[in-house]
Amino acid sequence: MEMNLQNIYEKIDKKLQAECLRLGDCIPYIPENGIYQTDMKTENNAYWTNGFWAGMLWQMYHSSKNDLYRQTALFSQPPLEQAMSEFERLHHDVGFQFLHTFVANYRLTGNARARAWGLHAANFLAGRFNAAGKFIRAWNQDMTGWMIIDCLMNIPLLYWASQETDDPRFAYAANEHAHTALKQLLRGDGSCNHIAVLDPVTGEGLEYPAGQGYASGSSWSRGQAWAVYGFALAALHTGKKEYLDAAKQVAHYFIANVCRTGYIALVDFRSPSEKIYWDTTASACAACGLLQIAQLVPELEKPMYYNSAVEMLTALEEKYCDWNPDTDGILQYGTVAYEREGLVHVPIIYGDYFFVEGILRLMGKDFLIW
Repeated sequence: MEMNLQNIYEKIDKKLQAECLRLGDCIPYIPENGIYQTDMKTENNAYWTNGFWAGMLWQMYHSSKNDLYRQTALFSQPPLEQAMSEFERLHHDVGFQFLHTFVANYRLTGNARARAWGLHAANFLAGRFNAAGKFIRAWNQDMTGWMIIDCLMNIPLLYWASQETDDPRFAYAANEHAHTALKQLLRGDGSCNHIAVLDPVTGEGLEYPAGQGYASGSSWSRGQAWAVYGFALAALHTGKKEYLDAAKQVAHYFIANVCRTGYIALVDFRSPSEKIYWDTTASACAACGLLQIAQLVPELEKPMYYNSAVEMLTALEEKYCDWNPDTDGILQYGTVAYEREGLVHVPIIYGDYFFVEGILRLMGKDFLIW
């Protein structure tokens, strides 16, 4: 059935306006019994998901010019300023946090203070680059040699900083990380490891832990989605064919798996068949990546990527969206990690973000937040 995009947009608009009025200056993550009860501003102001709420609101502000969205999005900035000042709890995910808040603000309003905070975050991320191993290290503590597939979605902060300052050092770190991801995380069949543990002195690959998937060697679906979209964004920012080819390779693998399950992703494409867990956030993120690929490939190649994205977003809207403006969270049945207690089959803020971005992309109402 063909999507009624305007109708979906109006439902998004109605729901998000209601959430803005309920939440005020809170930063949401996962609703409990249909209500955002935990405010991440006070729970953990450095948490990696703390930019997605504002990012969704900036997308809606761009498309609607409703100032409620701008005003509410601005509430996410002071907690992130505090997190950056405290420094030690932030890690590789500053791209997710600062692109969707300060950089989005700057792109849409020209705010100079927001630009400065975006560049501050880019310098922080560039400072995590391991020059010997040619990767951006993940997390903190004793994980000095860890890199993860998620970070492909953070390096657009570095591409932005290079463009903004006309300084190639940021893009250099981003490209080196992406190239190492090609070697250490991308597998020959188009699937990806979530994590690679490298020797931090030599860059040699040592092990590949399970991460948020079922097991080492399995195929965590949101990790595959990060790769689809992340490599596509690297191709967008650099024009490098190797990144576009990698995005297409993972996209083919992703499409081949989800077309067997109604275009909704399992949490892990290689998990046991007797335990079925879904992750709608993986399909939503991958759909955005597929739409990005469709913009980069020749005309004859576009339909497979574009149509597959539409199939995913259609399945999500028809089966897994809650449009009741009195409850919180749009996209249901998101899963943080395989069999993670309390975090399986729940609405998650980044699921809403990618679903909304995907719908806006189809309508030509989005702006490049990455």
